[in-house]
Amino acid sequence: MRKRSTSWIMPLALLAIGAGAPQAAADTVKVGVILPFSGMAADVAQSELRAMKLYYKLHKAELGGNDITLIERDSKEPSGATAQTLTRELVVQDKVDMLVGYQFSPDAIASAPFITQAKKLAILVNAQSSYIPKLSPYIVRLSASSWQITYPMGPYAVDKLGCKTAIVGYTDFAPGRDVAAAFKAGYEKAGGKLVDSIAMGGPAQVPDFTPYLQRIKDEKPNCVYIFTPAASFNAALARTWRDQKLAEAGIRFLGTGDVTQDSVLPQLGDNAIGWITGGHYTADLNTPENKKFVAAWYKEYGDKVKPDFFTVQGYDAMAAVFHVVKTLKGKIDADKAVAALKGWKVNSPRGPIMIDAETRDIIQNIYVQKVVKKGDSLGIEVIDTIPAVKDPCKELGVGNCGAGSPAKK
Repeated sequence: MRKRSTSWIMPLALLAIGAGAPQAAADTVKVGVILPFSGMAADVAQSELRAMKLYYKLHKAELGGNDITLIERDSKEPSGATAQTLTRELVVQDKVDMLVGYQFSPDAIASAPFITQAKKLAILVNAQSSYIPKLSPYIVRLSASSWQITYPMGPYAVDKLGCKTAIVGYTDFAPGRDVAAAFKAGYEKAGGKLVDSIAMGGPAQVPDFTPYLQRIKDEKPNCVYIFTPAASFNAALARTWRDQKLAEAGIRFLGTGDVTQDSVLPQLGDNAIGWITGGHYTADLNTPENKKFVAAWYKEYGDKVKPDFFTVQGYDAMAAVFHVVKTLKGKIDADKAVAALKGWKVNSPRGPIMIDAETRDIIQNIYVQKVVKKGDSLGIEVIDTIPAVKDPCKELGVGNCGAGSPAKK
């Protein structure tokens, strides 16, 4: 497969020349980027890549005599097979120093054995299935895990929102199954009664949500907790929620932050007003770091597309790359790179983040977010903050994170 290097790497090279460092003296770190630049998640991948480039532009002077080159490859579908092939190609043929990307959990899962064999740092830009870092000592997550987002919302639903009965609905693939298990664990521990758990189709195409939501309506829970893989799923979900009149039936909508993704929020319409989700970022987060980030994003790319949690994941992934390059002075060794990231802390646009030295997973705030009307458009109001959440899956040692984890087999 050919590189996507011509249009994307050249701007980085030109920026490096403009930084004033003598080109001949620079050590260039090659970063392989594996994301789905075509297919249903192409817009998300482009947003993540733009955020990486924005971080580079804003912080390039920090590299000193070093430089970073991105070599991008299109992982296309979420099968895992293409990403696995590209991982091998980037390491063997392109001789990259580290890897960044892996949008879908199957991509990271399939690539993990070779990442270990090749001894290359791999930074997860998304891939939320909780046990993935257990599959290789060289994987570090800069996004979030499904358990991290979901588990705290179980007790919150019972204690703060009065949801005594609930149903969980989820897209049926690894992160969705994590969501179902995590919500059940947190919700039932807090004393809630889980009425049902409903698999609502797979991630390859948007399903007809009608039969799933009708089933929920018939079972009459106080609340429903829903996970979809964001993007195109959510407009269809909102329309069906309206058409099936679940709000009128007295059922309260809860879900993961994927459902109220900032960049597609306008597509949900007023049907989503009042929805409550748990997530690790919203562009409406009122902090100095986020205001600066959002302003820089709009200045660079215009205001037609709002940054969202995918965007900030790409931004922070590049921050991690910079930290490794600066710490190791451009001489990348995988073991030293991982060691440099263990315990690393930074004030991100999403709030304070840290890489857990034991699990190589991110520790971050989870925000309780409510969809509200802001003028003529929809926005997010942060109504509560659950601070410094570790991945509960590993904390509890349950499911795929426990002794029976696939990582142990």
